[in-house]
Amino acid sequence: MLGRIYYPHPHHSSQHHLPTNISLAMIAASLLGAAAGQLVFGCLGDRMGRRGVYGLSLLIMVAGSLACGFSACTTRGCVLGSLAVFRFALGVGIGGDYPLSATIMSEFANRNTRGAFIAGVFSMQGFGILASSMVTVVVCKIFAVGSRAGGGLSDQHTPAGADVAWRVILMLGAVPAALTYYWRMLMPETAR
Repeated sequence: MLGRIYYPHPHHSSQHHLPTNISLAMIAASLLGAAAGQLVFGCLGDRMGRRGVYGLSLLIMVAGSLACGFSACTTRGCVLGSLAVFRFALGVGIGGDYPLSATIMSEFANRNTRGAFIAGVFSMQGFGILASSMVTVVVCKIFAVGSRAGGGLSDQHTPAGADVAWRVILMLGAVPAALTYYWRMLMPETAR
């Protein structure tokens, strides 16, 4: 979608894509953020207590997801640069969630169910990927229907509607994280 908006092919409407270096930069920003988040939040959870740090990592995920949608630049370099920075921040929050989720689950579960519970926590990533793909399809369909009514995505290059669509998709990622925050803060501190 970003390729369609910021790197349109002048003669072929189906051949819009991000240049490889831009695409790799977006992926690398998230992965580097996740690596940093794992290191920082894993250590902070050990030193300061897991519950508060677990909540903080979730708030960083919410803020990073919302910030991705609110990158308010007008040029493609600025939009993609700010998006990479915000994806790094999102990655920090996601990375912080990995070690804390595994550790908290292992500390709350008994010895007989510990492995199954930890596997259950990480198997939810697959459901999240599926849900995010479904959200993307629904948002694109909504904008496609809107294009027939005079705005949004269509077969023609319409940056204004497409620009809103990708932002909505990224910001909707904050919804499950924000809903989870309440229950995380009700959770007792781990004993170990």
